[in-house]
Formats: sequence, C-alpha cells, structure tokens
Amino acid sequence: MLDAAASRFRPFEVISKVRESATITSFRLAPLEHQHWRSFEAGQFLTMRVPDRKGGHVLRNYTVSSSPREEGTYRITVKREAAPAQDLPDGLSSCWLHDQIEPGAVVEIDPPRGAFKLDSASARPVVLLSGGVGLTPTVSMLDVLARDTNRPVWFIHACDSAAVHALRDEVEHLAALRPGITVHYCYRFAEGADLTVARCHSTGFLTRATLQSLLPLDDYDIYMCGPPPFMQALYSILTGLGVPKERIAYEFFGPASLLTETAQTAQRSKMASTPKPVIDGEAPCVVLHKLGLSLTWDSASDSILAFLEAQGIEPEFSCRAGVCGTCEQGLVSGEVDYFEEPLDQVPDGRVLLCCTRPKSSIVLDL
Repeated sequence: MLDAAASRFRPFEVISKVRESATITSFRLAPLEHQHWRSFEAGQFLTMRVPDRKGGHVLRNYTVSSSPREEGTYRITVKREAAPAQDLPDGLSSCWLHDQIEPGAVVEIDPPRGAFKLDSASARPVVLLSGGVGLTPTVSMLDVLARDTNRPVWFIHACDSAAVHALRDEVEHLAALRPGITVHYCYRFAEGADLTVARCHSTGFLTRATLQSLLPLDDYDIYMCGPPPFMQALYSILTGLGVPKERIAYEFFGPASLLTETAQTAQRSKMASTPKPVIDGEAPCVVLHKLGLSLTWDSASDSILAFLEAQGIEPEFSCRAGVCGTCEQGLVSGEVDYFEEPLDQVPDGRVLLCCTRPKSSIVLDL
C-alpha cells in the first residue's frame, strides 16, 4: 500500500533543529526542488514516510506549526515519545526524528492537507485550546488571527510544567501584536514560583470553572487539539456549558469516536431501533445497510462523513483528508466521487467517507 503512494512524496532537507522544551523539538524542512513546496492553511498537517524496524516505512502525520506567511519551508514541532514502560518500545517516529535526524538529513513528505482550518468567513471570537504538543496547530492559527484579523482571541494551553512548555516566547510575541488577545497557561504540576512569576495562570487541570472565569458569554468558534484524555474532558466541559458541537473544531490523530463514545453508542442504538426511510426521486440516497437507514443526500454537505455526522451518526475518522484510512467503509453498491485524492489507492468495494460525495444512491456497509 505504501509503494502505491510513494510517488506522492518529495524529498525535503532538514535545515534546522531547535529544542523547544525538555521533550519537544522543532524541525524546519525545505524542499530540494523549490516547486515541491505548497502553500497551506493554519492547522493543516503533512505526512512523512518514516523507516520502520523491519526495513520498510510507516506514515506519520505532523501538523505544520509555522506561519502560512513563511513561504518555502515548513516547521513541524514534535514531542519525543519515550517508552512508557521498560518492556515497551520507544515511539517509532518521534524518537527517530529526535535521536537520528540532524540538519542536512533528507526526509520524504507529502504536502500539507487536512480540514482542521480556521473559518475565515466567520467574525466570531475564537478560543484556541491545546494540551501538550497539541499547541502546534493553535500557534499557527494564532499567527493568522493576530496579524490578519481583529477577532477577540483566547489562547488557552495546558501542559505538565514549565520544563515541557514549548513555543511560549512565540505565543507571547504574537499576543502582544495587538489588543484583544488573552493568553492563559495551566500547569498540571506547577512549582511554587510558577504562579507568582506568571509562568502559568492556573494549576492542575483545565476545569469548567476556569473556562467560565476566562470567557464572557458569547458565541465562540472553538479549535482544540491535544491528547485523547484532554480532548474528552474539554469536549464534555464545552458541550456541558452549552457550546453547540458545530462550533467546536478539533484535531487529533486517533478515532474521533473517543470524544463522544457514550453519546455515539446511544444515538446509534436509538436510530437503529427507529429507522426513518426517506424517499426523494431527485437526490441520491445514502443507505446504511447495518442500521437499516435510508437518508436523502444533502448537496450542501462537504463529504459523506460530514453528512453522516449531521444526521447524528459518527463513524470513526482521524485525518479527514484521505491519509489515514480510519474512515474507510464497505461500499456495497453505487458510485462516489473523490474530491480529494486519497494518499493510497482505495480497494474496490471500499470507500473513504472523508473525501467523497455520492454520484448516485449508495449503500454503505455501516
């Protein structure tokens, strides 16, 4: 499968390697041939081919942490994932980058892609929420918001301690460019002086009370990124505060069902027990074979995945960009149109929900 996609990758040289914290390092990448650089939007990621322990390659996604204004290079900011126990291996790709890759090395990447992007048409205030190395997209977003808009912004970042707090100086610089940008840091294991010298503003975990104290009543666009436990907790807090889920955009490379697993199970059970067939002679139907549902396609939907989510059905996904294959489902019948080319060839009888729309009525093995 990787061989089929190999022609999509291009060689990039590592032109700098900068230690950002005790566990996080940034790598600046420049194409060997200038035309291989592609513009990107804040929040998007690139895909890298990483050698595995068997002589082959695996694919890993890394968010571009640099500003879209910086043409000609990309910066990725990576946490070194050491083994959590002696009998387990270190993180394959992160340790390869940290321990073996130095300036002058050449890596292979596929240009940035992904749907986790700022809504440039919105004028709503913005909340940027991040946990640990999940600040990589929010720093890039902050750069755009600080320089190109007057939208009120709250940049809220949680991490373990000052020792692992990355890109702090960059965030402080961007926040100082104009009025209307508020920064809040929460350290899980703060030291005694951290609060008094304003290294952080709260300690422990980000809580409902903390967010309520920071954010005035308003209609926000919220962007969040971080490890699954952080995302689960914040998603629950935000929805509990009445934030509509369509106002919460998020990115993390794992099954999105982790965010709302309980709600998803209940919703699927409810829908499966009360199917609502829809008959429409004009629009295609999306039939979910296992759930016994027939739904009329909404042409305003960005993708089959987005359409299903709007119906309260939440298939697993990760990248939303045709890279990871998490949203792959069986296509029992019908035809689809790929509006974004998948990184790898999709087998016959299968479909990626995140980058397709139906060309005819379709039946999914879902």
